[in-house]
Amino acid sequence: MATRDLTDQPFPFRRGLGERRIALVAWRLLVLQVAHPAVAAGMTDWSTYRAHPWRRVRHTMDSGRRLFFGDQDTLRREIARLERAHRRIHGADTTGRPYTAEDPAVRVWVLMTLYEALTAMRALSGHPYTAAELDVLYAEFRAACAAFQLPDALWPPSAADVPAYMERTVRETLEDGPELRHLLTGILREAPLPSGLRLLRPVWPALRVVIASTVASLTVADLPAAFRERLALRRGRRAAALSWTAHRVARHVMTRLPDRWRYRVLPSGEVPRPARPPRHRPARGRDRRPARLDTFFRQVLDQTGDGHLGPADLRAMAHNVCWPLELTAEREAEVHAAFDTWWRQMAATMDTDGDGRISRAEFVSATLRGIDRDPAYLADGLHVAVRAMFRAADTDGTGHLCADEYRAVFGGARVHPAELGQGFRELDADGDGRISEDEFVLAFTDYFSARADTTAGSRMLGRA
Repeated sequence: MATRDLTDQPFPFRRGLGERRIALVAWRLLVLQVAHPAVAAGMTDWSTYRAHPWRRVRHTMDSGRRLFFGDQDTLRREIARLERAHRRIHGADTTGRPYTAEDPAVRVWVLMTLYEALTAMRALSGHPYTAAELDVLYAEFRAACAAFQLPDALWPPSAADVPAYMERTVRETLEDGPELRHLLTGILREAPLPSGLRLLRPVWPALRVVIASTVASLTVADLPAAFRERLALRRGRRAAALSWTAHRVARHVMTRLPDRWRYRVLPSGEVPRPARPPRHRPARGRDRRPARLDTFFRQVLDQTGDGHLGPADLRAMAHNVCWPLELTAEREAEVHAAFDTWWRQMAATMDTDGDGRISRAEFVSATLRGIDRDPAYLADGLHVAVRAMFRAADTDGTGHLCADEYRAVFGGARVHPAELGQGFRELDADGDGRISEDEFVLAFTDYFSARADTTAGSRMLGRA
């Protein structure tokens, strides 16, 4: 059977980006992005990818889907969302050079790596695009990127000019550094178990070492020659053989599969086969609060992944609340101020050793002690942040969250629609088809204070 080539069909850029085999060049794409000094500095100062790499990947995938697979209104909203997030990302790197995520040249580079990844995927598979196909691919890509309103002078004028742009940026702008090296060789060796692979927990510590080594070898082999030369990365024979085999096998297998298996996202923007919702089995017979609080610390609060809480963790939480919402600068500031209030309350009541940070043990014991001593303990911190989150999500100002507003806060590609619907119904205590602010606050109160997993709020994050 001949390999199916879909470049003569509509939306070749969407088709390429939606293919599952794009995963083979995904790490290569990230390495090229992080090699830009402004991107590396922003990740060092603002990102929580080290502690939550899989969430960072999901956010990137969700954003890409909205940018390139949605309609014009979805595209406009996503660009506005990115601009709101990026305006906070600025500072100076370790050498004192100023950086900002709003730099147009940096944004063009990040976008261009997406286009270049598709052309690399095809070339590495032994089936490169023709010059005519590249013209069509680049035209579609630029049409989608036009909504960013970035200066035309920063873009390669045509597909034929892209290789020279890449070569020039690699040699004149990209740099080596600790963030790049950690991404290339370290992060997967310490990555937590992905949420959908719980059965692999016993073997994950050993398995992730193998995965990290394989991904690093494949990435180094696939990187542009000029980049390897600049960073003194050696493309060994085994790595070259791995690359040759992986890309060609993926091409010959994936291009023969039905679309529902070949594509992660169809050109229409639809997800072919959503995952099944997980089943929650509440535990019985003992105080479940310590386990839930431990889970909340690890999965929600400890954004930096260093085992302690500090202002940066609460700042990152506020960012994650604002990220999926279309908020004004004033509304975003209100959310950040509320999370700052929560941090000040935690610092004042939980930092028992006075080291300026809060360990997991300090958080769990202080929270239980506060709740048992004073029923209003949560009102001075947690409730302030939760109420700000509710008011931000209440985009129409009705004082209630409808199902769509609820999905904006708790949804995402990894959450099944059925699970979202069940969560909404459980928090809707009075059954009126909407969630009031009091019901929303009560759910978080239950999560922190209910001894058994029998109330709706106690199951917000699943089993502890």
